[in-house]
Amino acid sequence: MTIPAIPQRLTAPSPGWTVEADVVVVGSGVAGLTLALRYAALDPAARVLVVTKDVLSSGSTRWAQGGIAAVLDPGDTPEEHLSDTLLAGVGLCDTEAVRALVTEGPDALRRLIATGARFDTDAAGGLQLTREGGHRRDRIVHAGGDATGAEVQRALVQAVRESAIEVIEHALVLDLLKDAEGRAAGVTLHVMGEGERDGVGAVQARAVVLATGGMGQVYAVTTNPVVSTGDGVALALRAGAVVRDLEFVQFHPTVLWLGEEATGQQPLISEAVRGEGAVLVDADGTRFMQGVHELADLAPRDVVAKAIMRRMRETGASHMYLDARHFGEHKWRTRFPTIHAVCLEHGIDPATQPIPIAPAAHYASGGVRVDLHGRTDVPGLYACGEVACTGVHGANRLASNSLLEGLVFAERIAADIHAVRPAPGDPVPDERPSGLADPRTRPRIQAHMSRGAGVLRGEESLTEVARALLGARWTPVAVEPCTESWEATNLLTVASALVTAARNREETRGSHWREDFPDRNDAWWLGHLDLTLTSEGMTMTYVPHERRATGLPPRVAADLAEAGLDPAEAEAVITAALREDLQEAGDVTSAATIPAGRTDTADVVARADGVVCGLALAEAVFSRVGGDDVVAERRVKDGERVSRGDVLMTVTGPTRDLLTAERTALNLLTHLSGIATFTGRWVEAVAGTGARIRDSRKTLPGLRALAKYAVRCGGGVNHRMSLSDAALIKDNHVVAAGGVAEAFRAVRDAYPGLPIEVEVDRIDQIEPVLAEGAEEILLDNFSVEDLARAVRLVGGRARLESSGSLTLESAREVAATGVDYLAVGALTHSAPALDIAMDLRGN
Repeated sequence: MTIPAIPQRLTAPSPGWTVEADVVVVGSGVAGLTLALRYAALDPAARVLVVTKDVLSSGSTRWAQGGIAAVLDPGDTPEEHLSDTLLAGVGLCDTEAVRALVTEGPDALRRLIATGARFDTDAAGGLQLTREGGHRRDRIVHAGGDATGAEVQRALVQAVRESAIEVIEHALVLDLLKDAEGRAAGVTLHVMGEGERDGVGAVQARAVVLATGGMGQVYAVTTNPVVSTGDGVALALRAGAVVRDLEFVQFHPTVLWLGEEATGQQPLISEAVRGEGAVLVDADGTRFMQGVHELADLAPRDVVAKAIMRRMRETGASHMYLDARHFGEHKWRTRFPTIHAVCLEHGIDPATQPIPIAPAAHYASGGVRVDLHGRTDVPGLYACGEVACTGVHGANRLASNSLLEGLVFAERIAADIHAVRPAPGDPVPDERPSGLADPRTRPRIQAHMSRGAGVLRGEESLTEVARALLGARWTPVAVEPCTESWEATNLLTVASALVTAARNREETRGSHWREDFPDRNDAWWLGHLDLTLTSEGMTMTYVPHERRATGLPPRVAADLAEAGLDPAEAEAVITAALREDLQEAGDVTSAATIPAGRTDTADVVARADGVVCGLALAEAVFSRVGGDDVVAERRVKDGERVSRGDVLMTVTGPTRDLLTAERTALNLLTHLSGIATFTGRWVEAVAGTGARIRDSRKTLPGLRALAKYAVRCGGGVNHRMSLSDAALIKDNHVVAAGGVAEAFRAVRDAYPGLPIEVEVDRIDQIEPVLAEGAEEILLDNFSVEDLARAVRLVGGRARLESSGSLTLESAREVAATGVDYLAVGALTHSAPALDIAMDLRGN
């Protein structure tokens, strides 16, 4: 028996009809419809066509319960959202992609609201914000309590229906059309039904965007709708594009358990339920997330899913429980009406009973590899939303970042297509071998994937799945081209790619959990697995993560990135510092007094109480000097309070290298710890008032990012990183523009999407600025009495910052006026260093 190769194109009849478009968007979720609307706005004369597998309102978006994550709270910052996202991604996020998400996200959300989406508001009329797992701030907007996706879908569908965008429904996309130069030139598709267009046809277009959603149906139990069969990933593979990190499939930890025989789409119990205070318990009512993670029941999804599976394995249970009985019936009906109704439908009253739950396949963090503009490796082919791997999610998606990703990157793709305006090319015949899988293999594929490539994986189980998938390629009968065989082929293609990657990644990271390799291994696996489909089958390439290029130890680079720092910039600081210290001759004293072969252990010790910051940098310095011969063990974490005499880190290695690196490492560590400690004192001074301490741009050259990180470690928040982050109109700008209102209008006209802050030094300047629409007003050198008057005058219409003439002694009185921020330039400008030393133990 000959096992056929995975087909490089689907067997299908020749197209019986053809339409033309400038842009064809495949998929009608948040990503696809946002992109179509945005491009139609950029080029009203363009012909934009949306192709969707079901009706326009179907797909995964409408099932999203939790909400959309965006920095809208004055107390929140993009840097904090970035940090939370990087932490959840376990070292594999693309920092620049995440930065684009968190900085462009709020405005993208506002444009969605302008499109007509209605989100839940509080008593004052502002957007109601909540929290979900992995988030350290309330930044999730929601609609209808737990029906966010349905409201987003409704608004976008209505906007598309009212536009000139053309829609083809009930259409399964088959393969990519290419021109003679290998550029995307359209797609073939099959319209299921009868009408003006039915059967197999072709759409010719100069740009193709895949927004086909997920691939959850590759598993037997999933939260995904029946249409989520991985069509976009499979098409991209057949087209020659690269897919990345498919092994990172997120299993939602709290899916309504309907029995051991239940298959297909299962009801989701939103993470927002835990965000509102629900807890996970076993059959005995024991909470098992405490002690597992610092956020306990609000830990990132991979942590929670693993903990549930461990508890199930320990107790022999088939499911766990989510206990939110303390909500009461009123809260269940008003905050989570959809979930409440679903539970009642299945005989569970969540107001009086714990909800039975178990993990189920939910979201693919990997997908078609794209750049920051959504471009794939095939010119003219773009991907957006869950089908794409933008680098935002890394090894594990942070809750409620997916809808935001769809919004932000849809707009980026629309802008790129509009700017590039690729010339249309005529499709050429595709002569590559075609084939189909037997549709009867579909349930077997799904069962094998759930059993051996689900939350728990190992070499033995994955090998068994791979063997089963290989067998599924062969069929004793001829397979007719039809919707069922095309979907089965897509599922087989995606499953084969996923298992190939999962078998090769021999570590546990994020949502990829190997029982036989239970630890994260940055030394070998801080990188991506890229897959392509050739006539020989799947070809895999390991691509080191962007941080490997820095030359820093992988663990250090990962820690820096998770802190919101650019490892390359940190390395540049270390390089400059060592160059100043070593010069040409190096450390002459150590070379003269210490034998070349001697090794020692040294302790880095706090000589005063404070908040530590910069341990990863200090470790990087020791590693740069001593290389692999130096081993560092951190005893505390950045941001922790330490006492005099505490050992912060222990380093072992060549004695010469330890002493050579000592001063450079301590310079960075004492400086950053001093900023963190000083910030902590200010934060303590205003505790309980609602005001937050934030920094300014008063930093030493080259140290701004590090100094602002230290402020975050101390409990403060960051203001602008640079002059381009936001417009800040100060007194000299007002003089130059001829008035504060004139300056505001000038900035708004020049940079319409940029946040505008205005500094005023008199009460009478506030009202004109408010009238222009200022969102933030900086009150410079106001007395406490005038600050209180300003707060009453503004009445919540804008955020207020107090700056100038602030002291620790007056901080609480200032904060009590009701201002949102106290800006303290001294945090990064003149904070005293924290006394830290290195003690050599000796032999």
